[in-house]
Amino acid sequence: MKLKIKNIQHIGIPITNLDQSEKFYESLGFTTVMTSTFIHNGEQGQVKMMKSGKIIMELYQMPEVELKEIRGRKNGHIDHIAFDVAEDIDKLFKKLKNTGFSIDENEPVFLPFWANGCKYFNLIGPDGERLEFCKIL
Repeated sequence: MKLKIKNIQHIGIPITNLDQSEKFYESLGFTTVMTSTFIHNGEQGQVKMMKSGKIIMELYQMPEVELKEIRGRKNGHIDHIAFDVAEDIDKLFKKLKNTGFSIDENEPVFLPFWANGCKYFNLIGPDGERLEFCKIL
């Protein structure tokens, strides 16, 4: 199966202090290109996308109750690599699900990120690695 992956869209890192991490990445030359919130288990988390050249880092802080660890995600470690997909995200989800790949979500998830939002889902690799397929809408 040949997928239409354009490039790595971003690298996601769970962090414990968004302001502190933002300052750290700014000192490395990154600038904030998007700030938003998300809901996880009824609580609000925060996210910042920071960019340097063509590299985007997704720094996200889970809600306070989830800060220590969530499903094996540890703060400060790379959580996922996101691929920017060229094709329809809903059709790609169905194609991969029907082929038998292990997918974390029941359907693509909408987030109010970027100007018009985005949709994503995570494919789980043989060693538990999370490969996010993301479409900015």
